[in-house]
Amino acid sequence: MSFEGLKKNGAINIVAFGDSVTHGAFGSGEIDYDVVYHNILKKKINKIRNYVPVNMINSGIGGDTAAGALERLERDVFSHSPDLVIVCFGLNDVNNSLGDYTYAMKEILSSCKENVDETILLTPNMLNTYVSDKTAPDFVDYSKITSEYQNSGKMDLFIDAAKAIAKKEHVSVCDCYDKWKELYSRGYDTTALLANGINHPNRSMHNLFAGELYKMIFRDTKVSLKAESTMYRKN
Repeated sequence: MSFEGLKKNGAINIVAFGDSVTHGAFGSGEIDYDVVYHNILKKKINKIRNYVPVNMINSGIGGDTAAGALERLERDVFSHSPDLVIVCFGLNDVNNSLGDYTYAMKEILSSCKENVDETILLTPNMLNTYVSDKTAPDFVDYSKITSEYQNSGKMDLFIDAAKAIAKKEHVSVCDCYDKWKELYSRGYDTTALLANGINHPNRSMHNLFAGELYKMIFRDTKVSLKAESTMYRKN
């Protein structure tokens, strides 16, 4: 990218829009912004587009749902004039109705499609499948509930619904949930990959998210973005 190209196109603005995983939550009460998946993605982009600044806006809020996030779309997403929005919800939504989730996800994805050059639906990690000894005492009862959501297939229904909406809205899907399911089917203890034993992936799995996003943007070319601009082509 040349000086002239940067003058013409400006910096890259990416918004990561989601819940506690996007926020940067790991173990109980532990926040680490340095190793959250979108910051790792930013570093990966900087390695190959080192002349172009990447503004990675963290619009994740711990405990939020897609329905709750609707009211902050303008402030936390569109006001930043993003080139790309990464949307990741579902881990908290599964506590509520599928109808509420599908309505909210349709609104979020269709609004992003209308207002942003490119949007990626990032599917989240699996929930725990059993009560882990990593789980803080105050959350043991909740971990029993989330394991039932995962083992009964309820979480699968929510993620499948989100992917169906993305397909209808012509939004690209980075399906990391499927990667987790594949690991589980091969006998991996996916609950051991959760930093809090419930719903927060550990640091190595944030690398998985970042790697899959990077591959989608740069190698698979499933996300075209601004074909003449910034991070997408070397001049």
